[in-house]
Parts: sequence; structure tokens; C-alpha cells
Amino acid sequence: MRALSKSVPRFDIPLSVLDLAPIGAGSDAGTALTSTVKLAKDTERLGYHRFWVAEHHNMPGIASSAPAVLLAHLATATSTIRVGSGGVMLPNHPPLVVAEQFGMLEALHPGRVDLGIGRAPGTDPVTAQALRRAANPLSAEEFPEQLTELMRYFAEPSERGVTAVPGLGDPPDVWLLGSSGYSAQVAGLLGLPFAFAHHFSAANTLPALALYRERFRPSARLKEPYALVCAAVVAAEDDERARWLAGPGALSFLRLRQGNPGRVPTPEEAAAYPYSDIEKSFVADRQSSQIIGGPDTVLKGISELLEQTRADELMITTMVHGPADRLRSYELVAELAELSGPPAETLAE
Repeated sequence: MRALSKSVPRFDIPLSVLDLAPIGAGSDAGTALTSTVKLAKDTERLGYHRFWVAEHHNMPGIASSAPAVLLAHLATATSTIRVGSGGVMLPNHPPLVVAEQFGMLEALHPGRVDLGIGRAPGTDPVTAQALRRAANPLSAEEFPEQLTELMRYFAEPSERGVTAVPGLGDPPDVWLLGSSGYSAQVAGLLGLPFAFAHHFSAANTLPALALYRERFRPSARLKEPYALVCAAVVAAEDDERARWLAGPGALSFLRLRQGNPGRVPTPEEAAAYPYSDIEKSFVADRQSSQIIGGPDTVLKGISELLEQTRADELMITTMVHGPADRLRSYELVAELAELSGPPAETLAE
């Protein structure tokens, strides 16, 4: 690896991972999930703080559709890294079911489980309706009520006498996820830690974080705001290879936006794709907020992001075709951050 520029300061905050269990072209869901389990064990060894998995539905290139099921396996396969959802999409689930699932995870793996809650369904409208079995989506007005109901199950029986077992007495760490100012304000008012999706909503990052800190009210959980920023990072031995490896993620997202989702293409397929001028502009805009490059480039990009956001924690998501390249990217970032094994718990109790 090339020597790092001494003029760029290192970063010194917890680093975490968001994984979607991507299914590459020529692979299948079982192989993708096996790779995710291995990645969790490898990033634990490298010293990453948490390992979160997403909830997506009806997407051929993403195997992570049932976070609670996957997390049960990940928690058993690891021993120190925190595991969690990034996140559970509350519109898709009754709050009682979520409380029981994550109460069970916490009871089995005490002190290691994060419950990240999202407001969007994480899929298309037809699939969302199939999940919720209701004609109307969860409205903005309903979401705080559903979230409050969920959190209450961890503290007391409901007014109807319903007790979450497990759940009551076994609360995971609850986070609110968001890509807009709405979720930021709710997280602040409830005194919850907030995870912002910079990787797909970069234009809203700074305004949302400002709202979160402005509206934050101390709670039993947190005395001060705690903001995690999730960034898309592809690190490689040099800038040219990193851009090559990032091609499949860009093409995969383009196809998703065009209504034609599929498995993550190979770098060769992405490089050979005949992009139109409009498609090139779309990809360039998306990658402009990503951190793609060799060690110097990645270190500079992360340092600038942390300086701008004043994030308390950085979560990295890396969408490339091959599991080995994905792991290598996390290894390079760990080297840049000088991680040396599992870090101590940093989030206020």
C-alpha cells in the first residue's frame, strides 16, 4: 500500500458497518448470506464497532429481507461486535412483533443488540401493501404513535394488558434512522440516537443533523445528542481500481431507479455498459457524495465528511460485486483508522 500523506489528519471515532447482503451476478441468496456472516466475523476481528443489516424487499440483488432472522445468526457467529438493524421498517410490522423479536435477540445476546427503526417501507408500493396487508401506507402522523407503542412494550405492558415476552425487561438499544429532517426531529424530541443515511440522501445530511441537535431533549437513554452518519465507501489499492470496483454499485442503482432491479453486475459488465449522457450524469451525481479511491483519497474524504458533520460515529456501506473486494475495502479503512480490535462501548447508557 502506498504511503499515506502526512498532511491529512486521521479520524478517531467508532467505525461501523452496514451490509445489505448483496447478491452478485452468477451467485445466489444463500451464498450472499454466507458472505455476510463471514464479513461480520472479519469486521469484528478488524475492530469495527457495530454490524447492521438492512431490510429490503422484492430486490433481486439484496438478500437482506428479514433483519431479525439474519441478526440471530450473526450474533451467534460473533462474540463482541454489536449487531443490529439498519433498519427495521416499522410500516411493515406490528410493533408487538418487533418488540418480541428484538427482545428475544437481546435476551439471547445481552448488551449487543441495536434496533434501528426506519419510517419508509424499504420497497415499492405494491410490495409494501403485500407486507402490511393494508391499502394505505403508514402516515407521518401515525409513525410517532407506532414508535411510542413499540418502545413502551420494552418498559411496561400495554394499556390492553398485552406484554411482549421476550421484550419487557429485555430492551435493545433503540435508534431512529432517517434521510430527512422529519426523522431527525423525532429522534431529537425522543432523546434517541440518530443514524442518518448520507449514502443515499447526501443533500439532506447537514440540515437534518442540525435539526436533530437543535431539537434534542435529554432522555433516560441519552444526555446529549449522538449522531451516526452512514457513508458509501469503496477503498482499494489505488483510485483507478476503486473506481473500477464501484462501477457495479452505480449500475445496480441506476437499474433500480429505472424500474429494472437485478443482481449486482460484475465490474466487467459495468464497464461495458453503454451509458447515455443522462445516465452518466445520474451516476456522476450519485458518486459525488460517495468516497471512492485509494488510501489517500479515502482518508481525505472521510476526514472531510467528519469535519463537516461532526458525527459521533461513522458507518460504512460498501456495494461491490465480490465478497473479497468488499472485505478488502473494510480492511483498508480499518488500517487508515488504526483499529486494533473491538473498541470499548462509547454510546451513553
